[in-house]
Amino acid sequence: MQDVIKKINAQYKKNAVVDVKSGDTVRVHQKIREGNKERVQIFQGLVIRASQKGGHLSRITVRRIASGVGVEKSFLLHSPLVVQVEVVKRSRVRRNYLSYMRERSGKSARMTGIEFDREAVNAVHDEALEAEETKLREQKANEAAAKAEAKAAEEAELEAKAAAVQARHEQAEGDEPKTE
Repeated sequence: MQDVIKKINAQYKKNAVVDVKSGDTVRVHQKIREGNKERVQIFQGLVIRASQKGGHLSRITVRRIASGVGVEKSFLLHSPLVVQVEVVKRSRVRRNYLSYMRERSGKSARMTGIEFDREAVNAVHDEALEAEETKLREQKANEAAAKAEAKAAEEAELEAKAAAVQARHEQAEGDEPKTE
């Protein structure tokens, strides 16, 4: 039974995710679906909680101040809707759950940053995701090429019709007797 659960968990788990800790300022790129349109929305804030690291249910809670109101969002790191998590700043903290940040504002809410290798932390290569992105780009390019081809064919057809009308008009002018 445990083997079956592990197989199912491994099936939905991403190959690689960014190592996110409490106290990090992150930029989360999330897919938003509105009707039949899909876009990527970015949510940037402070990670106040990172739970169940290593599991397929690993979750981070990100907090930010929007229009003077504190907004918190929880993200499942292995969710297909989370496109990318990018660590912007690392801070030194001694807790995993930074609930005290909810009462703080202004200068007291600032965290002391530490030096870290931003490129190394954010470099995550997921071959499946990259292949999917490449496939989507090729699909869009093919659709654009098909549209351009259809438009060119339509323009050629309109030019042919215009030339035929011009030829008929010239022929009609040639058949009329000239009066002077």
